[in-house]
Amino acid sequence: MKPSIRQTLLFLATCLATLPPLTHAAPAVSFDTASYSPSFIIKRDVVVLGGGASGTYAAIALRDRKKSVAVIEKQDYLGGHTNTYTDPASGKKIDYGVVLYEDIDIVKKFFARFDIPLTVANFSSQLTPYRVDFRTGKQVAGYTPADPTAGFGAYGAQLAKYAFLNEPGYDLPNPVPDDLLIPFGDFIKKYKIDSAVFTINEYAQGFGNLLEIPSLYVLRYFGTSTLAGFQAGFLTTARGNNGELYEKASKELGGDVFLSSTVIATLRTNNGVKLVIQTPQGLKLVIASKLIISAPPLVSNLAGFDLSTQERSLFQQWVTGAYYTSLVSDTGIPDIDSITNVGADTPYNLPPDAAVKSAIVATINRIKTASGIPGTTPSTPKFVAFNSHTPYELRVSSDAIKGGFYAQLNALQGAGGAKSTFYTGAAFARHGSGDVWAFTEGIVAGL
Repeated sequence: MKPSIRQTLLFLATCLATLPPLTHAAPAVSFDTASYSPSFIIKRDVVVLGGGASGTYAAIALRDRKKSVAVIEKQDYLGGHTNTYTDPASGKKIDYGVVLYEDIDIVKKFFARFDIPLTVANFSSQLTPYRVDFRTGKQVAGYTPADPTAGFGAYGAQLAKYAFLNEPGYDLPNPVPDDLLIPFGDFIKKYKIDSAVFTINEYAQGFGNLLEIPSLYVLRYFGTSTLAGFQAGFLTTARGNNGELYEKASKELGGDVFLSSTVIATLRTNNGVKLVIQTPQGLKLVIASKLIISAPPLVSNLAGFDLSTQERSLFQQWVTGAYYTSLVSDTGIPDIDSITNVGADTPYNLPPDAAVKSAIVATINRIKTASGIPGTTPSTPKFVAFNSHTPYELRVSSDAIKGGFYAQLNALQGAGGAKSTFYTGAAFARHGSGDVWAFTEGIVAGL
């Protein structure tokens, strides 16, 4: 979950982005060790593609089991959706990606593994929150947030029907219950959870239009542990630096992490895998017994992979959301508790979809001009930090879910057809650090 606007104005722009499947021919590369100098040949027990939450957890969990690992990460840092900015003047840390964690055992254990203390998050403030329609920059007159208590009660009663949604992965019954296939907008009306919708939408960012997607995804994302977090509190790091977890993990993994690197070709067999990777130092050959893919399993993300017909068929069905986080300075808007995007004329006052950088600047300028917030001043907004968390929240249609998509997806694991390859990450679990860590723990334990 992401925070409200604090000392630096944070805008989280969420928009739905459908990414069409792409295919690319792999370049002519060699898997022959004779083509590489010895220092450019990497032999490990397991190679992990992706150094986000699940990939980093997998690497550490494997290390703890005395397995050798290599982590291939296209960014120049580990952590994925976890973004922490350090103010150069004060040294203050600002988490503008992942901020909150659910209060569950695996979260507490993983942070304890690196001696990082946790605390219950406190976002209370004596300042005034403002509710503004970002399309106009005007405050929404007469809007009062609904008390979500009754809605949460009705919502929780429905969650209780589906204990399997509390498990780390998508192990769905056959047939899938009809209520999980209907659009969430219909689910809201059917079970009268109206008062909780705005709060659910604030948490479930990156989905696009929440009312149109299959209810399964909302109930998975905003599940029992999330509901408990709203009632009893979420966890965050006591030092206010969520990035510390990945800094320490990166230091421990050391030379086993290959940053700013991408896979350009693979050769996967039932006896092991070979990957040719492009690194800042040039092409390297990675040889391992097993491969764990924690990056989003889109065909466009796996260019150069020797995908099976089944893998390609499944991965082409994904529809994705998009999520962007940023820190903006020189906004001309004074330090205030929060500015919440509230639709003045939309169902449940949900904010409409927004574009990204240019829209953020335009929104800031509209708020300064039209909101009437005291203390606004002329200024030129500047992006201090900006990250794209895209693709986000991979999902498929209700028809695909009903047709057994997730049973087929789960069958890809290992001997099920993926040739020494195992999958983890939010597409197989959900977008929550604790959930992907729990799912990944099951994958690692089963290797």
